[in-house]
Amino acid sequence: MFKHVLVPTDGSPLSEAAVRAAVSFAKEAGAAITAVHVMKEYPESYASEGLVFDATGRFAQLAEEEAQEILGFVERLCTEAGVACTKVVHAPGAVYEAIIATAAENGCDLIFMASHGRHGVHALLLGSETTKVLTHSKVPVLVYR
Repeated sequence: MFKHVLVPTDGSPLSEAAVRAAVSFAKEAGAAITAVHVMKEYPESYASEGLVFDATGRFAQLAEEEAQEILGFVERLCTEAGVACTKVVHAPGAVYEAIIATAAENGCDLIFMASHGRHGVHALLLGSETTKVLTHSKVPVLVYR
């Protein structure tokens, strides 16, 4: 039924558990995986005791290295399972929009993602990328909890 699964990951333990489940799901379904990581926002400059430092290049380099490490985990699991894998690093920005755009750009027919399971005031105040994806995606979303 599903042949191309998008797996967003932030490298957290919960996200890694969802990746493991997604790889197992993809193997059973005979599907390929596209793994996406949206890089964290990094400051353009910061100040300390009257001095201003421009560390944009260094932060960008660190964010890219972190993204490759996180996506490398997905790639290793896919290789071990015999599942085709493509890695996508997305520039900093609105995470849910990047996930939905990546699914559309890569022809994914399912988004398989983790949820932190926040309830009540925490969910209201913190928001949820998963909820935003569920709300705005035209592609089916499987939420792993």
